[in-house]
Amino acid sequence: MTDIALGLHFKVVIDGQTSLGVWTKCEGLSVEYEVYEYKEGGVNSHVHRLPGRGKFQNLKLSRPVTKETTAVAAWLAQVKPGMRTTTMRVSVLDEAGTEIAAWSFGSVYPVRWTGPTLDIAQNSVATEALELAHGGFLAGGL
Repeated sequence: MTDIALGLHFKVVIDGQTSLGVWTKCEGLSVEYEVYEYKEGGVNSHVHRLPGRGKFQNLKLSRPVTKETTAVAAWLAQVKPGMRTTTMRVSVLDEAGTEIAAWSFGSVYPVRWTGPTLDIAQNSVATEALELAHGGFLAGGL
């Protein structure tokens, strides 16, 4: 049996048109909701648990440096302080490039970009990482 996850990679598209290329790692696809407990007078059998606000983790993308690294630099050069991009889509692609899952996010903006360490004495793959904050998951696609 082959491991289907071995060929997976992640494509990131901003505002439905600007591709930030293909990434090999994506972390932070999660949401956590606050829970408020309410003790109603006269109801002694249980405590009401009410949903509160959602808290979304930052998305952290990483990959080896490729020609697509310049697309990230060009996008970062366009982003101004306080500016939020409207949408972002993260697609999971199989080894043939077919989309097998996708998530869309709203109010996206970059938090951090880390480029490779440029040291010819190191014998390692040059990598980059991009961290993005967002305002939550969007229903449907872009």
